[in-house]
Amino acid sequence: MASIRPRYRGLFPVVPTTFTESGELDLASQKRCVDFMIDAGSDGLAILANFSEQFLLADEEREVLTRTILEHVAGRVPVIVTTTHSSTRVCAQRSRRAQEMGAAMVMVMPPYHGATFRVGEKQIHEFYARLSDALDVPIMIQDAPAAGTPLSAEFLAHMARTIEHVAYFKIETAGAAAKLREVIRLGGDAIEGPWDGEEAITLLPDLEAGATGSMTGGGYPDGIRQILDPWFAGQREQAIAAYERWLPLINLENRQCGFLAAKALMKEGGIIACEAPRAPWPALNPHSRSQLIDAARRRDVLALRWAA
Repeated sequence: MASIRPRYRGLFPVVPTTFTESGELDLASQKRCVDFMIDAGSDGLAILANFSEQFLLADEEREVLTRTILEHVAGRVPVIVTTTHSSTRVCAQRSRRAQEMGAAMVMVMPPYHGATFRVGEKQIHEFYARLSDALDVPIMIQDAPAAGTPLSAEFLAHMARTIEHVAYFKIETAGAAAKLREVIRLGGDAIEGPWDGEEAITLLPDLEAGATGSMTGGGYPDGIRQILDPWFAGQREQAIAAYERWLPLINLENRQCGFLAAKALMKEGGIIACEAPRAPWPALNPHSRSQLIDAARRRDVLALRWAA
């Protein structure tokens, strides 16, 4: 069984990074985005993740965003900072700096670069062990297809048992529910936080497998809470009904709109000034955007009326 007293549980959606039309950071919109996500029921936030367009940010901008967001949150909710980097040294430095600025946890994918540069389990274990040595906060291993690095349930459980601060796992690979069950079974109390990801597309099976947290997109925390709250209260049928209600919108985000979904909803509702991604990423397809907004209106998504 996983630990019954996790330090962090519930909904920790990813904060999108807001830009101007010319691609500069828009910190005023960024702060409004954060305020909305907290008001919408987020138990915590995650920043600088892939859904934050972290791969399009300069190191100096990461520093500005981390400081700005953590200072603006001001302890209202815990914040997870993504510090993924292929270099052990650089990742440890990033993570230590995030901790010093107030991060509650760091989230890190295994070291990789491009489509072919990978290392084996021995080096991955050493990578997370050295990262742990540099920190006093928990580490979440992000088991995501983007890294292209196979991480077996056995290996993840082994790292949880042998590396001090490795305690949380965001499982986003195919068959996530089965993998969560196996990680929990093999890791026992070392698995403090087995979490769901992938915009909650498999949230219900993952909860039934033992997930205690979910890291989704940031556009409708109010909707995801309608699934999580009854689930954690032991009201399974109510959670299932809510999941079925919100699944069409989740599907549009996961399969059609991606990380631009949250910004489209926030722009439509007047929370942020611009929904554009940073070049060279293309803008959201207008037909997909229209379907997203329509599905959101049908569910009275808070993002569309929060700023009114």
